[in-house]
Amino acid sequence: MSRTRTSQRPARSDNATGILFGIGAYGLWGMLPLYFLILLPATAVEIVANRVLWSLIFCALLLTVLRSWGKVRAALANRRMLGTLTVAALLIAVNWLVYTYGVTNGHAVEASLGYFINPIVSVLLGVLVLREKLRPLQWTAVGMGLVAVVVLAVGYGNVPWIALALAFSFGFYGFVKKRVGPSVDAVTSLSVETAVLTPIAAGVMIWLTLSGGATLTTEGPGHFWIMAASGVITAVPLIFFGAAARRLPLTTIGMLQYLAPVLQFILALTVFGEEMPLERWVGFGLVWVGLALLTVDMLRTVRKNARPRRGTPLEEPAGV
Repeated sequence: MSRTRTSQRPARSDNATGILFGIGAYGLWGMLPLYFLILLPATAVEIVANRVLWSLIFCALLLTVLRSWGKVRAALANRRMLGTLTVAALLIAVNWLVYTYGVTNGHAVEASLGYFINPIVSVLLGVLVLREKLRPLQWTAVGMGLVAVVVLAVGYGNVPWIALALAFSFGFYGFVKKRVGPSVDAVTSLSVETAVLTPIAAGVMIWLTLSGGATLTTEGPGHFWIMAASGVITAVPLIFFGAAARRLPLTTIGMLQYLAPVLQFILALTVFGEEMPLERWVGFGLVWVGLALLTVDMLRTVRKNARPRRGTPLEEPAGV
C-alpha cells in the first residue's frame, strides 16, 4: 500500500508541473495581441518576417546550449521529414500572418473566433481528410459551428475569412505535425521550420527596407529591441507547450487550449475596444455551445476507455 502511495506522488507533481506549463503556454499566446499593439506602426508582414528571423537566432542559441544540433542535422537529412516540416512551416506562416493582420487591423474579435472554432474544424478535417466516423455529439458540434459561421457572416456582412483562415491553417498545421509524431521535439521542429522560412523573411525585410516600409531601425532602440524579442516570445510558449504535452493527458491539454482565445476575446473587447453586436454574440454563443458538446464527448470517451484499465498500476498515467 505504501508503495502505491509513493508512486502517486511523482504523478501528482508531474501533473501540477504540466498544468503550470500549459497555463504558461496558452496564457502567453492569449496575451500576444498586446505585443502586436506595442509594435505599431510595424505592419503584419514586417512583424511576421522579424518573428521568423529572430526566432531562428534564438533557436540557434538554444540548440547550442542544449547541444541539440545533431537532431536538426538528422531532420534536415531526412527528406520525408524535411518535406513535412516545410509544409508545416508554410502553414504556420500563413497562420501568423493572418492572425497578426487581424489583430493590427481591428479584427481581434474575429481572430479569437478562429481559435475558438479550431477544435470544431479539426474534427471536420478528421472526416474530410482521414475519413473518420463522428459520434452524434461531434456531428452536432460541427453542425453548430457551420450555423455559427452563417450567422456571423450575416453579422459581419461577409464571410469571416480571418477566423476561417486561422482555424483551417492551424488545423492543417496540427494534422501535418501529427504525421511527424514524437520523432522531432519542439525546439528541433521550430528550428527547422524557421530555417525554411528564413530566406522568404530575409527577402521581405530587404524589400521593405529598400522601399522605405521597414520600421525595425527607424522607430528608436526601444522598438528595435521589442521587435527582436519576438524570437523569445515565439519560442518560449512552444517550449512550455512541449513540456506540458509530455506531462499531461490530451484531455487536459484540450481543456487548457480554450484559455488563449478567451484571453484574446477579452483583450479585443477591453483593450482594443471592438464592438460585439447581438448577431455576433449569437454566433459566438453557438460556437461556445459546440465546444461544450465536444468537451462532454471527449470526457465521455476518456471515461469509457479508462474503465477496462482500472486494474492497471497507478504509475501508468505519469508517463503520458
